[in-house]
Amino acid sequence: MTHIIDRRLNGKNKSTVNRQRFLDRYKKHIKEAVNQTIKQRSIKDMEKGTEISLPSRDVSEPIFHHGSGGVNTRVHPGNKEFHQGDMIARPPSRGGGGGTGEGQASNQGEGMDDFVFQISQEEFLDYMFEDLELPNLVRKQLKDASNYEFRRAGYTSVGTPDKLNVVRSLRNAHARRIALGGKKRKRVKEIFETLEALDEQCRNNEINEREANVIRAALLQELEELRHRLGKLPFIDDFDLRYNNLIKVPLPSTRAVMFCVMDVSGSMTQAIKDIAKRFFILLYLFLKRNYKQIDVVFIRHHTTAQEVDEETFFYSRETGGTIVSSALELTSEVIQKRYNPADWNIYIAQASDGDNWDDDSIRCANLLLKNIMPKVQYFAYVEIGSRFHQNLWEEYRQVAAAFPDQFAMQDLTDAADIYPVFRELFERRDA
Repeated sequence: MTHIIDRRLNGKNKSTVNRQRFLDRYKKHIKEAVNQTIKQRSIKDMEKGTEISLPSRDVSEPIFHHGSGGVNTRVHPGNKEFHQGDMIARPPSRGGGGGTGEGQASNQGEGMDDFVFQISQEEFLDYMFEDLELPNLVRKQLKDASNYEFRRAGYTSVGTPDKLNVVRSLRNAHARRIALGGKKRKRVKEIFETLEALDEQCRNNEINEREANVIRAALLQELEELRHRLGKLPFIDDFDLRYNNLIKVPLPSTRAVMFCVMDVSGSMTQAIKDIAKRFFILLYLFLKRNYKQIDVVFIRHHTTAQEVDEETFFYSRETGGTIVSSALELTSEVIQKRYNPADWNIYIAQASDGDNWDDDSIRCANLLLKNIMPKVQYFAYVEIGSRFHQNLWEEYRQVAAAFPDQFAMQDLTDAADIYPVFRELFERRDA
C-alpha cells in the first residue's frame, strides 16, 4: 500500500493554490457574507478572522483519500422488472417537498448543511476594505514610495573631493609617517648619542683624534642617509585619504495622524457614544492598513475641549452644554505644534449629535475654512441619532461645498449603518 505523507508548510489537507482558487471562485459570496458579519460582530473584533457559511455544492477542497487496496470481487444483482433501455416512471408526489414523509416529520434521511469556511484575519480585512481607498492619497507626494535621507556612517577610503575629511586624513598620514620612520628616527637618536660619547672620549684622551674622526665621518654619513630616507616619506599619501561615508536610510513617508473629535456633552447618550466609538475604531483599522506609522489624537469636548488618552476618551462620562468650536480650536493648535502638514497626512473624524450653541456654528465653519481644511487630507463628519439636522449641519454643508474632495458628512441612526456610511465616506473615486 502506498502511504502519502503531507509535508506542506500550510497544514494537512490544505493547498495554498487550491485555497486561493476557491477564494477567487466564490469571491462574491464571501464578500456578501463578510458584509453580513460586519453588521453583527463587535468592532473590537474586526481584526479577527471569521467563519463564512456558503452553499455546500461544489465548494469542497481537494483532499487525499486512502483506498481499501487489494483486489475486490463484487456481484451486482439483476432485476425482473426492467430491461436495458426501459424508461422509469416518475414516482408519485407525496407532499410539497417530495420527501419520504407524508405531511409530517420523518426520522429518515439527512439534510445537507451549508459549507462553513474559515477565512483568516488578513483575508477578512481584504474583503472588508476591497472597494475602499483613502482619498487624495497621492495629492502631495507618492505615498507608496519611501523617502530616503543620507546619514553619516563612518569613513571610507574612496569618495569625491567634497566628502574629504581633512582631520581624519591628516591623522592617518601622521600615523603612517610614525609607523614607517620609527626605526630610522630611533637610529638617528642613537647616532647623536654615539657622537656625544665619542667627543667625551676625545676630551678624556681615551681615543686618539684620528680614529675618532674616522668613526665620526662614518656616523655622519649614515645620519645623512637616514635623514634623506626620512625626507622621502610623503607628508600625505593617497592611502591616507579618508572620506565621509554617507548611507541611504529609508524613512517612512506613509505617516498619518488621526484626530478623533467627539462630543461628550449631556445630549450625547451612551448609545450615541457607542456608535461613535465603533466608527472611530473602524476608521483606525482602515488607516492602519494604508500607513506604516499612525498617531491617534483623542479630543473630547462639551463647553471646553481637552486632549485625553484613549481610556478617558471612550469610557468617561461628562455633562453640560456643547461648544464645538473649542474642539476645532484645540485641533488646530495640536496640528500647528506637533504635526507639520508637509510631513504628516492629517485625517480628522468628528462625531456629534448635531447639537451646538446657536452662535458657535458659524465660528466652527470659519475655523474649518481658514485654519483646518487647507492642512488636512480628509475630514469626515458623522451626525448620530439626529432626526432633524440643526444649524451645525447647515454650516458644515458650506464647508463641504468649498472642499468637495476633502470634506464629507453623513448621518447615522444605529450601529448597523456604520459600515455602509463608512464605505460611502471612503469609496473608491475615479482619478
